[in-house]
Amino acid sequence: MAPPRSFLWSRRIFLTLLTGFVLTPVYVMVSSSLKPLADVTGKFRWLPSGLTVRPYIDIWSTVPLAKYFVNSLVVAGAATVCSVVIAVFAAYAVSRYAFHGKRVFTVTVLSTQMFPGILFLLPLFLLYVNIGNATGIALFGSRGGLILTYLTFSLPFSIWMLIGYFDSVPRDLDEAALVDGCGPLGALFRVVVPAAIPGIVAVAVYAFMTAWGEVLFASVMTNDTTRTLAVGLQGYSTQNDVYWNQIMAASLVVSVPVVAGFLMLQRYLVAGLTAGAVK
Repeated sequence: MAPPRSFLWSRRIFLTLLTGFVLTPVYVMVSSSLKPLADVTGKFRWLPSGLTVRPYIDIWSTVPLAKYFVNSLVVAGAATVCSVVIAVFAAYAVSRYAFHGKRVFTVTVLSTQMFPGILFLLPLFLLYVNIGNATGIALFGSRGGLILTYLTFSLPFSIWMLIGYFDSVPRDLDEAALVDGCGPLGALFRVVVPAAIPGIVAVAVYAFMTAWGEVLFASVMTNDTTRTLAVGLQGYSTQNDVYWNQIMAASLVVSVPVVAGFLMLQRYLVAGLTAGAVK
């Protein structure tokens, strides 16, 4: 039975309004990034009087955006790889083996998501400074320290979601692999991991996005050498002026890796999040 015409028109109107609501900020960003600074700081016009690509050229010289880009790529990439590798082993152990304290471990991992991140800022800062003073290992102000910081946020959720996804993989596959001569690690990498690719991709996307756009810890745990993009964008605002057109251009450039990765891995991401949510 076909739905009534009133429902179809109401749905179209609602989706049109929702699309306009979502795309309006994007249009403002794109149009502002193509305007001279005088036009951006003046009265706003929906249709620009003149277009220029100069802001996209100037963003690389106004602040060392390329260095910030490399820092963000290294930190986010390393945090993603470490999070996925550790979460795969931890989730597989919880999903496949019975051990003392298993439920306590699972509840503890999940309960860490209840606390706001700002509560960990001062403890991590003091911990990194004390470790540096005692051992000489520079965690504060380094990429390694920032990577460890991001693992404290991405790992609990990654482990929890992969536990649900590994539980959906039949145990008969593990047993068949063991009968064929594979050890526990062989069964994991040859059978379970290929079957859990959507869940692993979802975890990787989550970990990368968490590290890529984080501002609070990056503003405290980094210096001029290790500063990331999320913090480096503040450099376009000076005491004398705010380069709004360059901020918009840089924001669009910064969002390209995340948007491109999301579009390429969208089908895996949806499948992984769905499986992890229903288990």
